Amino acid sequence: MPSKTETPSSPTGASGSAASGAQSALVELVGAKKDYPLGRTVVSALRGVDLVVRRGEFVALAGPSGSGKTTLLNLVGCVDVATAGTVRVDGHDTGRLSEKALTQLRLEALGFIFQSFNLIAVLDVFQNIEFPLLLQGKLGKGERAERVRSIVEKVGLTQQMKQRPAELSGGQRQRVAIARALVTRPRLVLADEPTANLDSETGERIIDLMRELNHTEGTTFLFSTHDPKIMTHADRVVHIADGRVLDAAAGHA
Repeated sequence: MPSKTETPSSPTGASGSAASGAQSALVELVGAKKDYPLGRTVVSALRGVDLVVRRGEFVALAGPSGSGKTTLLNLVGCVDVATAGTVRVDGHDTGRLSEKALTQLRLEALGFIFQSFNLIAVLDVFQNIEFPLLLQGKLGKGERAERVRSIVEKVGLTQQMKQRPAELSGGQRQRVAIARALVTRPRLVLADEPTANLDSETGERIIDLMRELNHTEGTTFLFSTHDPKIMTHADRVVHIADGRVLDAAAGHA
């Protein structure tokens, strides 16, 4: 088995049409499997998944509870690693990266939106959105403030900048979560049921906002959903059942 690398490196050596395909694929799963031990048995959450998500796509994962959607997002998000097969994110084989390199890839290339928002209660809107930039440690105070104010304006929360999560509606909290995911300018945003805790009208507005940012910022989105109305906004809908991809039909966006 190859030793795990300490830091991600850019893919090299491809040329011609093969190079073009590799460059357009931001996420690529080849025969990806994920097993979890449960006592004396083994639960197979993913059973040989093949999937490509290209740069700039807006892709929905659809399937019943327990189908493997969250497990797939965890593999792509470098939160977990595949038991077998290959998972490539932004050109990096995640199975060959060290924990330090996986953390770096998450911080530099990925943004996350959670259905429960996962905002820090004691921080206001500005501070919650700024937090990933502090973790990166690349920007000075003035640059961070400019970056945060810009994304806050795009999600329509300028008037709420100094409010804490408890003072916001569910839709406003999810917009904070979206802004936090985008403030680092990630290449890929992963969202696990981002509208599950919202009413249908607010949920559609949140997906519309994500779609707008996909168009204006060029950010790739991969998100899970149970809602057929939400699926119609996607470029493609990838249907999953029993840990297998059934199809990847075009959406109606």
